[in-house]
Amino acid sequence: MLKQRLIPVLFIKNGLIVRSEDFQYHKIIGNVVNEVKRYNEWDVDELIYIDISREKTYDSRRNDHKVKAVSSIREILELVSKECFMPLTFGGGIRSFNEISFLLSNGADKVVLNSLLHENLCEVKKAISVYGSQAIVACIDYRIINQQHHFYSNYGEKQLPFKGFEDIIGYVESVGCGEIFLNSMDHDGMGEGYDIASIKTVVEMSNLPVVACGGAGAVSDFEELAQINSLSGLAAGNMFHFTENIYPRSKKILKQKNINVR
Repeated sequence: MLKQRLIPVLFIKNGLIVRSEDFQYHKIIGNVVNEVKRYNEWDVDELIYIDISREKTYDSRRNDHKVKAVSSIREILELVSKECFMPLTFGGGIRSFNEISFLLSNGADKVVLNSLLHENLCEVKKAISVYGSQAIVACIDYRIINQQHHFYSNYGEKQLPFKGFEDIIGYVESVGCGEIFLNSMDHDGMGEGYDIASIKTVVEMSNLPVVACGGAGAVSDFEELAQINSLSGLAAGNMFHFTENIYPRSKKILKQKNINVR
């Protein structure tokens, strides 16, 4: 049995790392490079950066010997990749094969795609043909409204026409993506636990590795999530920012409870 990955997710907005809640509210946490240095010390399994900048303007608000100023996502990737000693996944706002190519040629091991999957499929298929399925992660952002799953792109602002998980999973598998990043918008930043029922449904339906995100607030949430057989990754954002030594402590507790994490 493959060991489950425990994965921090960092959200970039306008050049800084932010705390996200409900896809709408964002609080500045810190610098993009300082955060990755901390995760290096913790020897994390993988690191995911998601750019949620709407305006695509970037300002780290400093430019000195400790923190270099950034003015683009390319500069951010350049700085992060120099410091990152674990597998690096990068996503958010990717709109072309050229952007995918730049990311994968300059430090990213995988890219997370959402809007591009539904707006320019030719670009996605071109990337898969060049870099392989393993480099392309399909992001599924969803909400539950009146007990029905609804799916979104463009930072959660555009509803997609899929009728349910079977529909959207069939689509991303037919495209040739190599992994699913499943993100509950309702649970984003809530710290009240994962949407276990939906995650279990997706894992059982899909032939792809699934990384689940949205809702972690305590180590017990990881424990509950890890009980889903064949789940590939346990991902969290805010929890890893605000609790001291939470990553190594979480790993230690999970292993003590014989949970199959790396």
